[in-house]
Amino acid sequence: MTMSDEAVVAVDEPPPLLAQKRSRSGGSLGRYILVRFLLMLPTVFILVTLVFFLMRLTGDPITAALGGRLTPEQLQERIHEAGYDRPILIQYLEYLGQMLTGNFGTTLTDNQPVVHVLLTYGAATLELAVYALIVAFIVGIPLGMVAAALRDRWPDATLRVGAILFYATPVFFGGLVLKLIFSVWLGWLPVSGRADVRTELALRDGAGLYLVDAIGSGNPAYVWDVLAHAVLPAITLGLLTAGIFLRLVRTNVIGTYNMPYIDAARSRGVGEYRLVRKHAYKPALIPIITVIGLQIALLLGGAVLTETTFEWKGLGFQLTHYLAARDFVAVQGIVALLAIIVTVTNFIVDVIAAFIDPRVRY
Repeated sequence: MTMSDEAVVAVDEPPPLLAQKRSRSGGSLGRYILVRFLLMLPTVFILVTLVFFLMRLTGDPITAALGGRLTPEQLQERIHEAGYDRPILIQYLEYLGQMLTGNFGTTLTDNQPVVHVLLTYGAATLELAVYALIVAFIVGIPLGMVAAALRDRWPDATLRVGAILFYATPVFFGGLVLKLIFSVWLGWLPVSGRADVRTELALRDGAGLYLVDAIGSGNPAYVWDVLAHAVLPAITLGLLTAGIFLRLVRTNVIGTYNMPYIDAARSRGVGEYRLVRKHAYKPALIPIITVIGLQIALLLGGAVLTETTFEWKGLGFQLTHYLAARDFVAVQGIVALLAIIVTVTNFIVDVIAAFIDPRVRY
């Protein structure tokens, strides 16, 4: 080795101390998780604070929910008992203290702890969100790969327009159209509800996840009934997210086509279909995993309209009931809980993405 070669090696290879320094820098998974967790805490605090003060803009919850049904004396007595005549800052600090103990308040219309409402109806919303994600994956990812493989041709243009329509169509409108076609005109699927009355009675002592409970019962009729009721709500909500997945997969697969290893595979005679399926597909899934956390918020927001359209008795359906009753204690508690769930879900998804793709940690 000549002196010039040694100089090149010295330049190209970093000293051991520098290499150790780089390995200990922002690529540490533990440090990344710690930073994301610490960022989650102020996010939850800001969301809860916004929910509290926005609800208080309507006045005290007692007057909003029971005004006109009680005499002025009874109303003032209830307000005083609940502590809503105290300074707003005192109420806020007390609310934060109660939240730290897991107390999100008690509903005014049916006198139930908000946490109990979440546990009772949250399973239905969770089940619907899982169904919708399955539909989004089944529809969005394969069609995104097809659009990428046939880019700039008429199938690609058709699929891109379809993705925009999926995302832009209001959930309630799409649900009504599907109900009209498949329930009213064709009579193939149930119009509303999570299951028939007989099935609900048989599964009422279960965990609240009807499909799991139906499978556990060992009765195929219950499983079929639950799935039949889930088809239209799942498609309605799932297509909303499928449009996002389709465009995201298409964009990332096309971007992967420009990588050197794709050119090398193509030069070895690998066909376009195999290039997409074997080489460009997996890297394109990493952004999908990253945005799943954001889609959870979108699914929960869409679940409110979907559950109302199909009378799917979940958190969204119950939330509209409390809004109509002006029960702002219940609304405040449910929205705060949903905000916490979305924030924690985003944290979990970010950690999973960091495990899969080390570049996320930097």
